[in-house]
Amino acid sequence: MCAGAVAVLITGQISFPDAVRSINIDVMVFLFGMFIVGEALSESGYLFTISKRLVSYCSNSWQFIVLFIFSMALLSAFLMNDTMAIIGTPLAQYLGRRLGLSIKMLLLSLCFAITTGSVMSPIGNPQNLLIATECGYTNPFGTFLLYLGIPTIISLVLLVFFIRLFYPQDSRGNICIMEDVPLADPELARILIISLTLITSCIILQVLLTLHPFGVEYSVPLPVIAIVGAAPVILLSRKRVKIIRKIDWPTLVFFIAMFVLMAAVFTTGFFQAAVPAAAASSVFLLYTTSLLISQFISNVPFVALFTPLLQQAGMSVNETMALAAGSTLAGNLTILGAASNIIVIQNAERQGETITFMEFIRFGIPFSLVTGVVFVVWLTFV
Repeated sequence: MCAGAVAVLITGQISFPDAVRSINIDVMVFLFGMFIVGEALSESGYLFTISKRLVSYCSNSWQFIVLFIFSMALLSAFLMNDTMAIIGTPLAQYLGRRLGLSIKMLLLSLCFAITTGSVMSPIGNPQNLLIATECGYTNPFGTFLLYLGIPTIISLVLLVFFIRLFYPQDSRGNICIMEDVPLADPELARILIISLTLITSCIILQVLLTLHPFGVEYSVPLPVIAIVGAAPVILLSRKRVKIIRKIDWPTLVFFIAMFVLMAAVFTTGFFQAAVPAAAASSVFLLYTTSLLISQFISNVPFVALFTPLLQQAGMSVNETMALAAGSTLAGNLTILGAASNIIVIQNAERQGETITFMEFIRFGIPFSLVTGVVFVVWLTFV
């Protein structure tokens, strides 16, 4: 991305002022804030302690798989799928060893759960965030949940049964008892509880404000939610410098370069000519186009290019949500469909575990076909 951005600047395909203006500051601020919260969650060990409490409610592996999939999906909807890929990979490996379950099965469950769960939230993944900020929804949480909530829940239920179908030996029998897991940093965990409470409160406030209780139209901006959540960690934690250093800076650089490069590409008209005009006016074509093209140029750049096309075509909410769903669920088709898949596999390989390309698509193709029908039918008739 950096090489492409530098190339279009040097060749004059975009001016430096236009390049600066192309960078979506709202997205950059939001990612920065949420990365801080995610890194603090990992550094404190708080998620491992929560997992011990959750496992205590399970009497067999089937219950645990259901709980694992839905908890990872829900967390990805509010902490972003890439964040949960970073945090969830060591958690899946740890739980697999402690509970005597297949680590490969848990890693696959993690990949598909965080991709699918992130669909129903404007902050679940970067492409949804782009759509929410570019389209200017006053109640993005309500809009995404209304249009994508039910098909997402149906898809997660289907995921549970697909896991049971493909890994029957791991979905039967009892699980081992886990011992207590001490917090890596109790002080940071307490600060993190404040951060998570503030994020949840801001989301609830945003939804309530869209009801115009005082006759005033106002909404809590998404970047504000992230900064409010990150503020306790930055202001109160003694590990603030370490946490800021360890956040995913390469991804932030990737986004800056992507905004510049995609703005230059869009002004050439090449992308508009390559994509059929009908794809911007049909839920089925939008979903399918998003799903397939995201395998080649990745979902975030695709959405950055395609959103202006939808705006020019007078987009409907259904079509915009089809773009969000298709580009996100591209991560369920192949490993290359989502950055979160790459993060999971790269981190797992450091500990001697992996998922091959064929293992992934063996599960991903049938699951993507079934969930594709669910989302297309729902968005066509909702």
